[in-house]
Amino acid sequence: MTATLVDLGTLQARLPELAEQYRSAQPFPHVVLDDVLFGDAFTRAAQEFPAMRDPFWKGYLHVNETKYGNTQPDTWGPTLTAVAKEFVSPEFVSFLEQLTGIEDLLPDWSMDGGGLHQTLRGGHLNIHADFTTHHVKENWSRRVNILLYLNEEWRDEWGGKLELWDKDMTAAQARVQPAGNRMLVFTTSDDSFHGHPDALTCPEDVARRSMALYYFTEEEHAVRKATNYRARPDEAGIKRAAIAVDRGAVDLYDRAKRKLGLSDEQVSGVLEKVNKLRRKK
Repeated sequence: MTATLVDLGTLQARLPELAEQYRSAQPFPHVVLDDVLFGDAFTRAAQEFPAMRDPFWKGYLHVNETKYGNTQPDTWGPTLTAVAKEFVSPEFVSFLEQLTGIEDLLPDWSMDGGGLHQTLRGGHLNIHADFTTHHVKENWSRRVNILLYLNEEWRDEWGGKLELWDKDMTAAQARVQPAGNRMLVFTTSDDSFHGHPDALTCPEDVARRSMALYYFTEEEHAVRKATNYRARPDEAGIKRAAIAVDRGAVDLYDRAKRKLGLSDEQVSGVLEKVNKLRRKK
């Protein structure tokens, strides 16, 4: 397959430099890549990003996050779908293997936890380490995340920088501005803590937009761990307790989704109700 939207040639030419940056990055292996798509491809992809009124958005609306996701590429515009297909192509997967040093990566077209994401004004995503195994293919262990930002404009004063925290949750050691056509690649691990926990201050008609894809390796016995949300050191006791309670609810959701086949829509509704009950107490 010849890439027509992703500037893979430039990325491959920079592999030695990028792989070194990736390995040495703190607080965990990662790299920031700018101009990943050719300019005209990015413009088309950003313009195709589905409006909030699109019925295929599902809400993740609870204590630890307030964002929306669309995991159905067949409902996206042609450029967005083609970009995602290039990200799961053998050529791009090979690039990721060389970049990260992780062999035999498996792309996931089912978009388990991935797809298109958007967060509106006031939205947030608390610091967390991601779930570790695929919800359907339970011997697939999640190893690499890619986030491509699809914002045509994003101002610094709107917030939304992705914070990368050390494993002991003492401080953010890196922050990534969600600039358009920028990609963050990082290793998924038990302590790759990241998020943008402060409420966005962007205008009402602007959203923080991205495409997320995850890559796995097949293991004999993958270990299930749900998304691990964590409080920051300066967060008060009440908020810290709310984060912990919601983390437990998310763990129950993760188990139910695997064992009972519940949908994200069903369980997101339950989490919303738990959050409302907590606020009334």
